[in-house]
Order: sequence, then structure tokens, then C-alpha cells
Amino acid sequence: MSSDFFQELKERGLVHQTTDESALEKQLNEESVKLYVGFDPTADSLHIGHLLPVLVLRRFQQNGHVPIALVGGGTGMIGDPSFKDQERQLNTLDTVQNWSQSIKDQLSRFIDFEDEKNPAIIANNYDWLGSISLIDFLRDVGKNFTINYMMSKESVKRRIESGISYTEFAYQLLQAYDFLKLYETHGCLLQLGGSDQWGNITSGIELLRREKEVQGFGLTMPLITKADGTKFGKTEGNAVWLDPEKTTPYEFYQFWINTDDRDVIKFLKYFTFLSLEEIAEIEEAFNQAPETRVAQKALAKEITSLVHGEEAYEQAVRISQALFSGEIKGLTGEEIKQGFKGVPAYKVAPEDQLNLVELLIAAGIEPSKRQAREDVQNGAIYINGERVQDLTYEISVADKIDDQFTVIRRGKKKYFLLTF
Repeated sequence: MSSDFFQELKERGLVHQTTDESALEKQLNEESVKLYVGFDPTADSLHIGHLLPVLVLRRFQQNGHVPIALVGGGTGMIGDPSFKDQERQLNTLDTVQNWSQSIKDQLSRFIDFEDEKNPAIIANNYDWLGSISLIDFLRDVGKNFTINYMMSKESVKRRIESGISYTEFAYQLLQAYDFLKLYETHGCLLQLGGSDQWGNITSGIELLRREKEVQGFGLTMPLITKADGTKFGKTEGNAVWLDPEKTTPYEFYQFWINTDDRDVIKFLKYFTFLSLEEIAEIEEAFNQAPETRVAQKALAKEITSLVHGEEAYEQAVRISQALFSGEIKGLTGEEIKQGFKGVPAYKVAPEDQLNLVELLIAAGIEPSKRQAREDVQNGAIYINGERVQDLTYEISVADKIDDQFTVIRRGKKKYFLLTF
């Protein structure tokens, strides 16, 4: 354990709030501490909004502490109201359990459950919340909290006017009970979370104090904001998932490579395991020549490699370079799928005319034969990155990438995919 660990967390901007900071720092410096973060399964995959707490767990483990990844199989049935404008949709038990398993699998990529010295722990709060009776819960947990205390939480205050159900109102007690159970079963003394979890975390600390007469600790990480005002974790309105089937490694890479200049150094500190000295060197080079995007390249490389592996990162770079240069023929079928995900596609049937002009009309790329002929003759049509101006051109085997795709570009940016 490094005596500089907590200080480095602060220098990286990863500490937003703590309870009794000096006592927490002393505890972390003197002994291996068990700590947890909860992940409610609201989908079948984690997204990059979860990435910061996951990576902070990894940092703690690398420094000799024991991270506990708590999958909210029980709380996921309810939904956390913290700073949400409306109540979450309630999901079935089977759905939540399936999602819980997916999240467990993803967490194992980032924290080591088989480390010889300090293996991480996986837990699911359905194991205790799924079997406790309402009477027992009210007697053992509810008795420790006044309504005034619960209503004082900022996350509850914000929902009082618009309305909050009793189900959501009681969520903070469920999370407090998680902290108590993890202390009883594993000796957990520290809970981490996003800044929106402060109220829930302090409720857990209060329950530990009342029931066990021990001092628990809380640490929150900052809410991630983007300099341009758009929501972090979204690209074109869609969440950026850690599951490569939901967000391809190429899309994932593109999200990070397009980071705003004003955010990139902050994100290097948050999301990468480069040392602060290495980041300072990157920052210096970036400030001298921002047009080289050296900081964005380092960020995209580190995070894509961490989440999807080195091979997927290199593949994402190849796709990006091919699309930028127009040299598409060098891509594989899998790379075409990633690079052109969401691009309009037309399935070529055996009976289809393979004459270029006819295909442009059949595929809906051109509105009319006249326009198709005009675009071909004017050099606005490209096949796999190469301009074609021959009106009699026919698509052949040579135009099929991996015998699966032909990429047609109209103008500078409009892409279409022929599938065979």
C-alpha cells in the first residue's frame, strides 16, 4: 500500500466528497481495506457512465485493498430515484437476474477475482434482500431512520414536488442495508459511488454506527461533465456500452478520439492508468501542437485497449484510417460491419441487375436514372473508395469485400452498403 495513494486520487480529480477524510486516509495508509461499489442491473450491459467507479475499484485493488463489486439483483428490482426526474420502469425478476449475470461477467474484465494476495469479491444483494420479510426489515432497519432524516437527502428533496413513490423513497434504506450486510459478511468499511449517491452512502454509514457501533466511510467521485454541455456517455443520443455487441470497438474508439480539447487531459487522469508524470508529458506535447491530437490518441488507445483488448484497438485504428483515406478495400468483412454500422444497406438478390446505374436506383441511393447517370459521369460515385465514372460498369466479384459487402459512396460523406 502506498502512502501517496489517496493523494494521487485527489490529484486525478477522483475525490468529490468523503466522510472524515483524515481518518479515511489514515485507514487506507495503514491496512488493507474492503470497499464496495454497487451496480444496479438496469440493462444487460454496463455503459461508460459506470466506467469511472469500476476503474476506481481497480485502482484500489492495485494498491492492496479488496474491492467488492455488488450487483444489485435486489435493488435493481426497485430502481434508485437519486437525481432521476421520474420513476424507473420496473423489470421482472428473470430479466434482472439475467442482466445481473451479464454485469458480473463484465466486471471480471477490470478487477481480479483470483488475485493471490487480495482477490476481489463479487456479491449480489438479492441474496439477502430477496429473502428478508417486510416485518423484519422494518424492525431491523426502518427503526433506525426518521422520516425527517430520509427527507433531508437532496436526492429525495428533488423529487418531492413532482412525486416520489414509497418504493423509491425506501431505496436509501435498502442501500444502507447492503452496507450493513457487507460489513457483517466481509468486514467492508468503505462505500464508493458517484456524487449522486452521497445521500444513500451516508445512510449506510449511519446504519453501521447504530447497529454495529463502527465507523464506516464514504467516498464519492465527481459527476462527469463535458465542456460543450452535452451529456457524458452519449454519442448521437445513444449510450456508449461496454458490450461490443451493443457498441462496437470502433464506435467506442471514435467516442474517445473525438473528445473535446477542453476535456481530454481531465479524462486521461480519470480513465487511464498512465502515471500523472506521463499525462503531464502528453499535456505539454498537446499544448504545443493540439492539431496532432496526441492527447486524444493516447486516451482512445488506453481505454479501448483496456475495455476491448489490444487487437480490437488496432482494428478500430485500421477502420478509422481506411475511412479517412478512402482505401476501403483493405478492410475485412468484420471491419466493414463495424465501420459502417447503421449505414443504409441494400440486399442484392441473385436476380438483381448488377449494372451500377440500375443498382443505384434499386438501392435507393439515387432518386432517378437521370440523377444516377449525372452523378456517375460527374465523379460523385465511389465503389470501395475508388471513383467510377463508367455508365456501363457492373458490380463484379472483384468489388465484393470478403464476398459479403460492397461499399458505395455518393459525394463526400453519404455511404451505402450492398450486402450479398
